[in-house]
Amino acid sequence: METALFAHVMKATALAALIATTSICGAATKQPSISGDYLEVRTCDVYTGPCFANAEMNLTGKEAILVWSVRQGTWNSTAVDGLKVIAVVRTDATLGDQRYQPGRGEAVLIVDAKATGQQREALTDLAKSMAGNLIREVTSVKTSDIEASISTCSKAGCASVKAGNLVEISTRCFSDQDHVCGNEEAYYPPLTMVSGALPAFTEVASYKGSGLNLTWQSSGQRSAFLAAFSR
Repeated sequence: METALFAHVMKATALAALIATTSICGAATKQPSISGDYLEVRTCDVYTGPCFANAEMNLTGKEAILVWSVRQGTWNSTAVDGLKVIAVVRTDATLGDQRYQPGRGEAVLIVDAKATGQQREALTDLAKSMAGNLIREVTSVKTSDIEASISTCSKAGCASVKAGNLVEISTRCFSDQDHVCGNEEAYYPPLTMVSGALPAFTEVASYKGSGLNLTWQSSGQRSAFLAAFSR
């Protein structure tokens, strides 16, 4: 009887170990369903010092442009390889650290003109899911040809985005002349969940469309992040 009981316990232990090992291996090999490049530009500095950040607080920096350029993957069971979506966001407060002061905004979404109807729906949902409360309300969904090159130079700070006559963005890497007070840092984290975020200098960022009751163009700011995203 004791021998049979011991054998039963050993079999149960071996089975539990096998299940645990299988679960660990499965978790280790799980791949993201979608991945790509990410760019955001705000109308306030993100690479800055406390004095500059405090001077902008609640006065500016209430707008942002977020770009997701999909390399490969699916969303809502729809393949969206190589497609792009842009969220032009407007909030009622400076877009600072969203962990402590989460912004709630409205947005115009610009979807890649190459997308089919089903892909447009998937890309729209992708942007809303990635941005969370930043896109509390979508005021308009537009389609446009979107050209996006992100992290294209050796230091990975160069990007260019153009969506018809609606959006234009150009960034470059920082140089010594961009360090004004010598106390700068990535003062704010990116607005969405990304990896490998790198702040960059914004040469120009503009939105000239409708749907938000304002248009803007900013230049000469330390206001961009380049990164990768996956989900």
